[in-house]
Amino acid sequence: MFMFLYHFLWTICLIFIAPVVGLLGLRVRRSPAKNDRLSPGERLTERFAFGLPDLQLGKGNIWVHALSVGEVVSAIPLINSLQKEFPDRDIVITVATVTGMAIAREKLSAKVKAVLTMPVDAWWSVQRIVNFVKPSVFILIETDIWPALLCSLKRKGIRSILVNGRVSPRTFRSYARIPFFTRKMFDPLELCLMQSDLDRERLLQVGLNKEKVITVGNIKFDRDMAIMSNEERQDWFNILALESSDPLWVAGSTHPGEEEILLNVFERLRGLFPRLRLILAPRDTGRSDEIVTMTSGMGLKAVLRTGVSEQLVTRNPAFSGTTRHAPSGSTVYDVLVLNTIGELGSVYGLGRVSFVGGSLVPIGGHNLLEPASCGSVVLFGPHTRNFVSMSEALLEAGGGWRVRDGNELHEAMKTLLEDVAMRVRMGGLAKTFVENNRGALKKVVDYVKGSMNDA
Repeated sequence: MFMFLYHFLWTICLIFIAPVVGLLGLRVRRSPAKNDRLSPGERLTERFAFGLPDLQLGKGNIWVHALSVGEVVSAIPLINSLQKEFPDRDIVITVATVTGMAIAREKLSAKVKAVLTMPVDAWWSVQRIVNFVKPSVFILIETDIWPALLCSLKRKGIRSILVNGRVSPRTFRSYARIPFFTRKMFDPLELCLMQSDLDRERLLQVGLNKEKVITVGNIKFDRDMAIMSNEERQDWFNILALESSDPLWVAGSTHPGEEEILLNVFERLRGLFPRLRLILAPRDTGRSDEIVTMTSGMGLKAVLRTGVSEQLVTRNPAFSGTTRHAPSGSTVYDVLVLNTIGELGSVYGLGRVSFVGGSLVPIGGHNLLEPASCGSVVLFGPHTRNFVSMSEALLEAGGGWRVRDGNELHEAMKTLLEDVAMRVRMGGLAKTFVENNRGALKKVVDYVKGSMNDA
């Protein structure tokens, strides 16, 4: 009954959308190597599994699905390990968002056979994508459930595995309201490999079979983080007119409402630490110009990352500058707004202290591991529902500091900038926390190996 209703609703949608999709689909046939932004028409046809690339895939492929940027980041170490474990199998990754697609193409195009848009979860598009990919196993990163797809795969005898599964408090409340439908959504999954015991317990509470819900840990701990060379670090310090011993604060994945707090705290701190600089990375890079305007309105000098690209030598292929030093007499910037995708992980390593956004406003927080792995003290706000286990564990390990508001953030920053020994100790504990929690990836690969069908 559940799937009947699900398919019925999608069929009703199809009646209204099919003519448009059909017309656009006739016009689109895309090269698998095309990496530029898609037009709205191309994106729409991809979402309905039209316009698949002219690419012939054999049978027995490994299919990995990652919803957006965070899930793609989680998938990177897994895909690297799967490549080594199964060198004779092609890997296909699907992504559902534009920003996630950009990261997947940048980081994974050379490692996978195809990077595709995940179509809508309707029977007609699901059939097309399944027949195109021809998987031997389907790996779903974190908790982005696609009922029609999972049912289609199960009917074909293809096992599906949820990897790095997590259940936020908000998601758990939704599941608990409709436990019958929740069980039906998860039934086609062969295994649910969860990040923590808390995530596992939440699925068990809505009635999932305890034999298939297993805690293995978070594979993000096993990711090889991008580390800047000394030369690259010096380039960044030159742009900000800093010596390597000067204080630098990196605030990443920020949201509306947080930048105002961060800039106010930064302005107050500058009265005590005149050489302090801030690198601010909004979660939505499309807001970067708005943040520069906001910063300038406070009397601070701000610049976009892309505005100084010719003066930075980085691993980002989008930039190819070779100038090693900021030009003599150039503007001294107070704030650099990181308006690029894919650099934040390594940029965290520049900071004496880091702040992870989405946590001073009720978003639920973002990944704390990137700054922690760089040996940076990690500050975050009270709203970490998406990373409850990780944030609590980091606090317990001594590498994190939770603040409730701007005033507490100011006091925490002041303390850490004044007390070098404390800052170094906490940064070391943050890095040790990451290293001590590695190991989930090997368990996941073993489970995938046991679930894979013969080619």
